Amino acid sequence: MTEELMLHGCLNNVASAQEALYSRFSPRMLGVCYRFARNREDAEDMLQEGFIKVFTQMPQFRGEGALEGWIRRIIVHTCINILNKNKKFIDNVDLIYAGSIYLNEHNIPSILETKEVVESVRQLPMGYRTVLNLYAIEGFTHREISQMLDIEESTSRSQYTRAKAMLEEILIHKKILQKSKEKIRFLIGAK
Repeated sequence: MTEELMLHGCLNNVASAQEALYSRFSPRMLGVCYRFARNREDAEDMLQEGFIKVFTQMPQFRGEGALEGWIRRIIVHTCINILNKNKKFIDNVDLIYAGSIYLNEHNIPSILETKEVVESVRQLPMGYRTVLNLYAIEGFTHREISQMLDIEESTSRSQYTRAKAMLEEILIHKKILQKSKEKIRFLIGAK
């Protein structure tokens, strides 16, 4: 089914069109939810709630961009709303994990595709993981993140810095990254 037919069908509450849309986009959107959730069950709950919003907000889609991007934005905001509602993004972590580590930053997409790195990101405390996902992966600014999470912009920045440092330590411990004498090679994008 073409995207145009799916959209038209979804706007008219045609179950087969809704099923086609869900089938096409749910695997990628589950990956988005999985990065924010503690476990697969939570991710699946976020996905379901997100797609309910997608279907109810479908009349607002104006076609001024990719449908997948529009769906992704709804899913991300749904994940954040669920975390905010449950206050799961607030984690206290010892500053020892954010020690003085020299970072040589590169771009993100290739490294985060690997299962080991995604699992390492999931080991981060919820607050660190949430800010890292929103900033480095989803492309939100620290200002936008602070508004979404109802935290200070400086808190978003410090959580991002600490998340990178902690993730780097996890990746080094798992021997995914190597320490060099000058700098540690790190694969989270700088902005």
